[in-house]
Amino acid sequence: MTISLPLASTRTSRPAGRWRRLLPGVLVASAVSVASLAVAAVETRAFGHPVIEALVVALLLGMAVRFAWTPGARFETGIRFAGKQVLEVAVMLLGASVDVPLLVRAGPALAAAIISVVAIGLGVGIGIGRVLGLRPRLAVLVACGNAICGNSAIAAVAPVIGADAEDVASSIAFTAILGVVVVLGLPLLIGLLGLSDYQYGVLAGLSVYAVPQVLAAAFPVSALAGEVATLVKLVRVLMLGPVVMLFALRERRRRGDAARARTNDGAPPERRVPGLTALVPWFIIGFLGLATLRAADIVPVSWVGPVRLLSSHLTVIAMAALGLNADVRSVARAGTRVVAAVSASLLSLVALGIGLIHLLQIR
Repeated sequence: MTISLPLASTRTSRPAGRWRRLLPGVLVASAVSVASLAVAAVETRAFGHPVIEALVVALLLGMAVRFAWTPGARFETGIRFAGKQVLEVAVMLLGASVDVPLLVRAGPALAAAIISVVAIGLGVGIGIGRVLGLRPRLAVLVACGNAICGNSAIAAVAPVIGADAEDVASSIAFTAILGVVVVLGLPLLIGLLGLSDYQYGVLAGLSVYAVPQVLAAAFPVSALAGEVATLVKLVRVLMLGPVVMLFALRERRRRGDAARARTNDGAPPERRVPGLTALVPWFIIGFLGLATLRAADIVPVSWVGPVRLLSSHLTVIAMAALGLNADVRSVARAGTRVVAAVSASLLSLVALGIGLIHLLQIR
């Protein structure tokens, strides 16, 4: 009796003790995220939409704070937690806002164009990154950001492939900045190539980096261009789940090969049937589960907005934490090669989109 009381007290105090260790770092990341959301609100009031998304602002502001102040041991645990576990929860919640039937409603030709752009864009983007000397994980992040859905894709793929804070910071910062250049320059192709508003909407949806940038690139041209671009972009976002699962399976196989290579006798390891969570990260299972529930109308439409907003805020906190963990000097050293890789990858996406529009006779 006298022994069980202290043991129960110890067990009860462990979660509380863990949260006390996490709280200082989480609060710092949250403070940076609040400042970033305030900056985005000012941008929206001034321009009608954020020129630089709060997510990117949080990353850059976190890096600026880290440059001026190195968080001590008291903050490190919470900052790491915000940059990993909070990010994973945010990615999982994205599943509730994915509208799977959009892929069917988009039509076979357009769906084929979108899937082709994502698949070929990923392969070409990774290849360009490797040719230009980017680290393998950084090349993957840059390619995913351009080919799928910008920052959300980078945030979702990063924990799966084990990318570090510098890789995430480099890929988001430089890709987002060059994405703004595409938004400004893409409308010039309408006159040069004789594109209709519908064709331009398809091109913008296939090639522009992030959803807000798609809106900024297409709606000023016409309402039709904006609506088509939004539809294409959202269907492109649907590719996030399958692509992340593919990288999760590839990463597991790579680690298995590395483990076998380290064995001294070369004997094959004991074969066991892995569980689902061993093959695919828990948050991707959650993402696909919520997407399925959304498609079956089990997740009410009224929940989509609040869940998307919660996911967005959690992602901003996670990006602030990644910025607080990132070494500005490492990011700067990768700058020139990342800019070259992003530029070449974006140009290849635009060229691929134009080619598919004509090949599939999208009018």
